[in-house]
Amino acid sequence: MAIQTKTNLVAIVDDDDLMRGALQGMLKSVGLSSQAFASAEEFLESGQQHQTACLITDIRMSGMSGLELQARLNAEHCRIPTIFITAHGDTRMRMQALRAGAVEFLAKPFDDEALLGSVRAALES
Repeated sequence: MAIQTKTNLVAIVDDDDLMRGALQGMLKSVGLSSQAFASAEEFLESGQQHQTACLITDIRMSGMSGLELQARLNAEHCRIPTIFITAHGDTRMRMQALRAGAVEFLAKPFDDEALLGSVRAALES
């Protein structure tokens, strides 16, 4: 079982440069530290999953999807509160993510305050 160190690091996994930058800027503006990754594979290879207190990830990305990333982390007993953001979600996908432990599933474009509220709730859990 993986040991998770308690930090307030928010990991952002999205293959869209502009989205990663916007999310990092928003989190920084409210005093939250974050690290961005262009793919699920890059996030896993970094080893940061053990220092991550909250994960924001897109569903559809080249390579491993956000749902596949969530399943991989769960299989490794690395339970990170996860917030999914997507422009391509549907009810089935949303239910799959929430059943697997996601704390939120937001459609793009999403309300910044809704995302920040979800991040804060995840960090407090």
